[in-house]
Amino acid sequence: MPPLDPPDPISSATEFASTPTRRKMIGTLAAAGALLGLDPSSSAASTKKTVDRAAPATPPPAPETLFSMARLRDYKCHRSSSWDRTGGNADFTPVDPGRSITLLDVKGPGVITHIWFTINSDDHMHLKNLVLRAWWDGESSPSIEAPIGDFYGLMLGEYFTYQSGLLTVAPQKALNCYFQMPFDSAARITLTNEGKVRTNNLYYAVDYTTVAALPPNLGRFHAQYRQAAPCRKSADTSGKNVSGADNYVFFEATGRGHFVGVTQGVLQNADGWFGEGDDMIFIDGDPQPVINGTGTEDYYNGAWDFYGNAFANMRQGAPYIIDPERTGGRYCLYRWHTESFITFEKSIKVTIEHGHANDRADNFYSVGYWYQTEPHAEFPQLPPPESRVPKVIMSS
Repeated sequence: MPPLDPPDPISSATEFASTPTRRKMIGTLAAAGALLGLDPSSSAASTKKTVDRAAPATPPPAPETLFSMARLRDYKCHRSSSWDRTGGNADFTPVDPGRSITLLDVKGPGVITHIWFTINSDDHMHLKNLVLRAWWDGESSPSIEAPIGDFYGLMLGEYFTYQSGLLTVAPQKALNCYFQMPFDSAARITLTNEGKVRTNNLYYAVDYTTVAALPPNLGRFHAQYRQAAPCRKSADTSGKNVSGADNYVFFEATGRGHFVGVTQGVLQNADGWFGEGDDMIFIDGDPQPVINGTGTEDYYNGAWDFYGNAFANMRQGAPYIIDPERTGGRYCLYRWHTESFITFEKSIKVTIEHGHANDRADNFYSVGYWYQTEPHAEFPQLPPPESRVPKVIMSS
């Protein structure tokens, strides 16, 4: 058997010499670590403990919408209505010509949240002859003044059914509005019969809440009726209009607030498309419109004369279209700026052309809706009942 190879003297000596050297170095490092309060042998464990001791990640809060319906409220609900005080079923009130009835008269603070009507009358124009008015906080002039039909988007004195985010007309003649109408010290709402025929049955309900106090920075609700029957053609025949001269005015207001939207009725006095007119909105005294549109149907978020098709959506609609583009053609329209209210700090003037550069003379009827600080500017005088009735006016 061959003898075993003898160990390499050089490698053996090196290993022998290096082993205690390494041990000595490790010992020295351990001693130094001890002086510094460190334990090298437990570095991995120490790192793990540090991670374990870190605060757990805070989950994002659940969205408020998850709880909004269940959130407890701190207000009291009330209703002022035409219910039969005897306990019978005669839940209505008649309204004679020239008479005003009070629908609501309360002391604040509070918020009106819903107003409902249904009406039985032999007056075929009762939607134009019954006038709705409201006053907030003891003011001397009303913040709402409009024929009841126009206020609910029935601009031409006829009923039709539609649904939007703020106004609805349910089958058959149920008028509903959902504008929030806050008041601080008082609220009063009336309805006046300015026609010549008795309203046999007026049913109504005004739903409102009372609260301990209103939060700051609330505007008051306003609704103003206007008409031009007919609109006056512009004397400028250049086909250009950049200043808004001769435009139809939905409303003007001074103060701070925001514009919510409009309802508009059109009765055509001539053939052709009435809606080449652009919307132009003037804000805070700017002599040029801050907001310029591209056409009437575009303002109402439709296109191409609506192709003659009636429609009603949450924010915009033309729910009533009869004989479009003909003499006697009838349109009812609405637009709500609920996606982004149009704000003003000092003043606002909301207008629209009647035809391209105001080259048409159709009949326009409208209500503008907005919120603002009080006091508000005086409203134009309401036209007399007979002039509010839509009639075709043939141009000479």
